[in-house]
Amino acid sequence: MTGERPQPTCRFCGAVLTTSMVNLGMSPLCESYLRADQLNEMEPFYPLHVHACEACLLVQLEEYVDPSEIFTEYAYFSAYSDSWLDHARRYVESAIDRFGLGAEHLVVEVGSNDGYLLQYFVERGVPVLGIDPAANVAEAALARNVPTRVAFFGATTATEVVGEGRRADLVVGNNVLAQVPDVNDFVAGVAIVLAPNGVATFEFPHLLRLMDENQFDTIYHEHFSYFSLLAAERIFASHGLTVFDVDELPTHGGSLRLYLRHADRDDPPVAEQVGGLRMRELAARLDRMGTYAAVEDRVRGTKRALLDLLIELKGAGHTIAAYGAAGKGNTLLNYCGIREDFVDYVVDRNPYKQGRFLPGSHIPILHPDRIAETRPDYVLILPWNLREEIVAQLAYVRDWGGQFIVPIPRAEVVS
Repeated sequence: MTGERPQPTCRFCGAVLTTSMVNLGMSPLCESYLRADQLNEMEPFYPLHVHACEACLLVQLEEYVDPSEIFTEYAYFSAYSDSWLDHARRYVESAIDRFGLGAEHLVVEVGSNDGYLLQYFVERGVPVLGIDPAANVAEAALARNVPTRVAFFGATTATEVVGEGRRADLVVGNNVLAQVPDVNDFVAGVAIVLAPNGVATFEFPHLLRLMDENQFDTIYHEHFSYFSLLAAERIFASHGLTVFDVDELPTHGGSLRLYLRHADRDDPPVAEQVGGLRMRELAARLDRMGTYAAVEDRVRGTKRALLDLLIELKGAGHTIAAYGAAGKGNTLLNYCGIREDFVDYVVDRNPYKQGRFLPGSHIPILHPDRIAETRPDYVLILPWNLREEIVAQLAYVRDWGGQFIVPIPRAEVVS
């Protein structure tokens, strides 16, 4: 025995992963919020070490935890973000118009969460099926009259749906592709359930933006993979799916929406912007391992800048609260070692989280009204991708001279 840990291998192509992109140390599962009676129990921490695959360019974490431990009961409910609901509604309107969807079609969303998106198809009379492994969020979807199957999506679930005589004219997957440990089984399922003339769309945070803007807090155990167009095209192509169009979106700090069809079709034709984005990623040297290896130093600089700011403010006697018990916030807090010595509490609109404590840092999660009650000098915005929505919601903090702290891409105070 050498005592050395075996090298991880790529979840898509099986190649040995030798390039480290960033090591964020040990961290708890970011959506595992604690009850008060759990605070004295042992809390599991797992490595947050991201590698890049030299063979296929897929950036990824190892799978440390069975997905059933993460997703069977899930704390993230999409419908609590007003801007995300608006994003979903606009997508539905666009998809119905672009693809001519009506009462004779079927929309299948994988990772459908609480029905936040499919509800808008239901309102327009388009039949839907949601598929999500979390029973608690599926209940919320059913309450919105969104038919939902509680299951992990893959080739088996897709085959069951097809066996019931249903094929999807539109498959939707928003921020789910990153959360799939067996990406081959998942994409194979998409190819199975997609009707011969159907279209699939997938949204995910764009790896190029993550790297350029130090968005390291989007790295957590629930996100197994991080995608560039270069990597995504290879994965989909290996399962007979072609990317024919792409949108660049502002959501989650910068995302891609890929449009796919079966590769044996010629229509719709591949749009020019697909090749244009591919060339931009190549120009950014995303096909070179040195590009990935350079990320860690920039991430460390972002950490130091945030800690310098918080130490300065606390040293001057200021009070700091946080907004948004988001997964990305937990990565940030645990990597930076920020606990109640810096942040008094965090507020969140989701009743499921209120009264619990953040994993790792054990900062209490309270109702948003607490901010008006305690009047903190600064509010740290953890879901910084929603900064405009949150600043608008908390405009009243200006009444007592309160200000906001945005941690990414570099710590700054917003007055």
